[in-house]
Amino acid sequence: MELRPLGNSGLKTAPLIFGGNVFGWTLDERESFAMIDAWLDAGFNAIDTADVYSRWVDGHAGGESETVLGRYFKARGNRDRVLLATKVGKPMGDGEQGLSKAYIMRAVEASLKRLQTDVIDLYQSHDDDADTPLEETLEAYQRLIEQGKVRAIGASNYRAHRLDEALTVAERNDLPRYETLQPFYNLYDRSDYEARLAPLCEGRNVGVIPYFALASGFLTGKYRDREDARGTPREAFLDKYFDERGMRILDALDDVARRLDTTPASVSLAWLMTRPAVTAPIASATSQRQLDAMIAATRLTLDDNALKTLDEASDPFQA
Repeated sequence: MELRPLGNSGLKTAPLIFGGNVFGWTLDERESFAMIDAWLDAGFNAIDTADVYSRWVDGHAGGESETVLGRYFKARGNRDRVLLATKVGKPMGDGEQGLSKAYIMRAVEASLKRLQTDVIDLYQSHDDDADTPLEETLEAYQRLIEQGKVRAIGASNYRAHRLDEALTVAERNDLPRYETLQPFYNLYDRSDYEARLAPLCEGRNVGVIPYFALASGFLTGKYRDREDARGTPREAFLDKYFDERGMRILDALDDVARRLDTTPASVSLAWLMTRPAVTAPIASATSQRQLDAMIAATRLTLDDNALKTLDEASDPFQA
């Protein structure tokens, strides 16, 4: 499978990254192991998680996804097959959040222990921390890289001006720079990324690995109205998509999928892989059918007619 470079990090990923938020949440440990096996066997190599996954679930404290991955690596003995990305910064308890040097140094040890590994390939700032100087955060990452605990660093949920500032601070002070950005970006959620972040990442060679690539499953076509989503684990995430524009996008996806003999999910991911600066979208699967759609997306070529149909339907500025 084609491997794409992640910025200037030297790391390379297949054109899709598996989103590990489902591990220990909508997939139990046995199911997670089976899905990771199938992912790697299909030729993919990268998995993205975070220390906070899945703290939002009642009874969960965070760390569930990393723990499942750690048990997987121990059981399979195949840590070297995975480009492993995780994140730090979101609340994990009283005073346990942010990007201060002291907190990062504590948090990385907890993640390494849960993941049962001695190195994280891509360690990402999960959110910007305006209360901590950028120099302090980058100096913490520099120390972890020097210690061999982290290979490269990335940012998630950064605004364009703050990412630009962080890149400049890194260059000016000879510190590690953010080699990747993980923005909220998909066929529905376009405007924030395309207006400012895409030109910045393209110009500074920052690899882009968008999350919510399928809009919490909305872009698969599985959920056609609020009733379809009611009672599902993703109900709260899906509510905003059931508007006129969302329905227009689903109609366009159905049209393109029929013409190309594929699925709306495959079309959605294939569209995202054509976007400026996008290296590899992040998407999750909880069944073989969903995994097959992800695999199909990497083999799908969208013609000019398909791209025009999708762009017009999803234009965020269209009334």
